[in-house]
Amino acid sequence: MEMNEILVIAMFVSFIALLFTGFPVAWALAGVGVAFAGIGYLADAHLDTMTGLDYSTLGLAVGRIFGIMDNWVLVALPMFIFMGLMLDKSGVAERMMHAMQGLFGRVRGGLAISVTLIGIILAASTGIIGASVVLLGVMSLPVMMRQKYSKTLALGTVAGAGCLGILIPPSIMLVIMGDQMGLSVGDLFMGAVFPGIILGVFYILYILGFSFFKPASAPLAADVQPVSMTVVWGVFKTILPPAALILAVLGSIFAGIATVTEASGIGALGAIIMAASYRQLNWAVMKEVTINTFNT
Repeated sequence: MEMNEILVIAMFVSFIALLFTGFPVAWALAGVGVAFAGIGYLADAHLDTMTGLDYSTLGLAVGRIFGIMDNWVLVALPMFIFMGLMLDKSGVAERMMHAMQGLFGRVRGGLAISVTLIGIILAASTGIIGASVVLLGVMSLPVMMRQKYSKTLALGTVAGAGCLGILIPPSIMLVIMGDQMGLSVGDLFMGAVFPGIILGVFYILYILGFSFFKPASAPLAADVQPVSMTVVWGVFKTILPPAALILAVLGSIFAGIATVTEASGIGALGAIIMAASYRQLNWAVMKEVTINTFNT
């Protein structure tokens, strides 16, 4: 094997090993990259290898990093991440979970449908997968296990609904892709919103079909309450704040009122206001969300 191949394999193994230690992903990526760039440079200088990592190449890499830091579009990344983490702390998902249980409690597989709908709303509110998957898992898996849902249906619902955030705008992946490919991020958002919603609808249809043919996998809750206007109004009240935030972020982009970067600032401010309205905002929460944003 050539030195280049050895360095690539060793770098990949080192990165995976650091992830399993619980070290923050951002620091693991940066640290491994810098460390192996130095190893390649020293190997060329002292071991007479041909990795290509000479002084000029490293200078170009450093220049590209500083160029990325000057990119106005990429400012949206930490803002959208901040928005998602702040929404997580606001408790809006828990409120939607309790409200939708009353609405879909009489439908077989209704709890899984509720989780999928919450995943769609969170995807359109946050743009990050990690927060959605962890939040849905912690919040819904114990409830589904208590209702005797099959593990495959419960875990598949959380994984599928949580991963909608990579497609439904404001998606962090689409922001990076738009910058790297020289495309309009707003156009990418407009092109991805309907496929993402359609995928979420297919998830719901699959859950209904799976529950119909395998009723033992999705039993009805024992304490099912009849649907009333009070229940419907409760669902509407819990969905209204995140829906207003989605409209403010995506609506301002699609209408041409704001750029993606400006809309991300609107979303971050809206998430702070939402957390404050639910009385979940304090200095400790702001500090934790800010630190987690940079670590992400």
